[in-house]
Amino acid sequence: MPRIFSGIQPSGELHIGNWLGAVQNWVNLQHSYESLICIVDLHAITAKYDKDTLAQRTRDMAIGLLAAGIDPEQATLFVQSHVPQHSELQWLLNSVTPLGELERMTQFKDKSQKFESVPAGLLNYPVLMAADILLYRADLVPVGEDQVQHLELTREIARKWNAEYGRGQHFFPEPQPILTEAKRITGLDGQAKMSKSLGNTIGLLDTPDEIWQKLRPAKTDPARVTRKDPGNPEICNIYHLHRYFSPPETVALVAESCRGAKWGCLDCKRVLADNMIATLAPIRERALQLQEDPNRVDEILADGATAARRQASETMGEVRDRMGFLPPRG
Repeated sequence: MPRIFSGIQPSGELHIGNWLGAVQNWVNLQHSYESLICIVDLHAITAKYDKDTLAQRTRDMAIGLLAAGIDPEQATLFVQSHVPQHSELQWLLNSVTPLGELERMTQFKDKSQKFESVPAGLLNYPVLMAADILLYRADLVPVGEDQVQHLELTREIARKWNAEYGRGQHFFPEPQPILTEAKRITGLDGQAKMSKSLGNTIGLLDTPDEIWQKLRPAKTDPARVTRKDPGNPEICNIYHLHRYFSPPETVALVAESCRGAKWGCLDCKRVLADNMIATLAPIRERALQLQEDPNRVDEILADGATAARRQASETMGEVRDRMGFLPPRG
């Protein structure tokens, strides 16, 4: 069975951008592929972060993933720092990773501008991502468009390592991307990608009132200044969200009512809010149950880490041998 690796940073509770852009896909794929789903807390420390909340945000992310449908009987769910081989393989892969390739990464160029002194971890972020994937010799990686460049580097690192240490074999596979249909979810501001740091999201566990209060001021078609103004649903982010949360007949009605100025934008948002609330209600209910039993969540993560370490140890045994290290005794 082909193997998939997926990673997500511990930002706390999931929002609908995470869910539509990635997690829904993982839930579906776990039944057809051997799936490893990792909360990548080592990646989270490559920029400034709140150390006092990191552990809780990690557990909250696990709760969100489980509530959204990740099944620990089908997929291996674990925390990156609980499997030390991630860091070890990253260091070894540094030996075949060209510095120039790291410096040309688009995300590094963008994020490094925010620092007066750029941390080395930011530069090496893609090497850790490569280690995450190659450690489990994954065949496929579900990613967003913003991570495709990093995955291309992972394949290059795999090729270079195989050429140097593979003994004529493709020990590390060159993983291919799986892009989701909802590749980029625009935030409620109608401009940037949905992001918790920008405050333009709706949380997967938000209450019905919170969902409505966030949708009410959300940006729509700027041409609709008054209710009587006809609009163009194709450029309205609220209409695009309807496509994910409303049935097809409602989506068609929304488009017709917008073009013909039969509905005001607030009417459109109210219908979206109701459908969104109904869709997310089962997830929120499961999350509330998990929040009441944090020990169960920690047990699931511990079991996942045990399974992941087993695979990681096998890989690293081969890697150390092929790279010529003296094996430990005992």
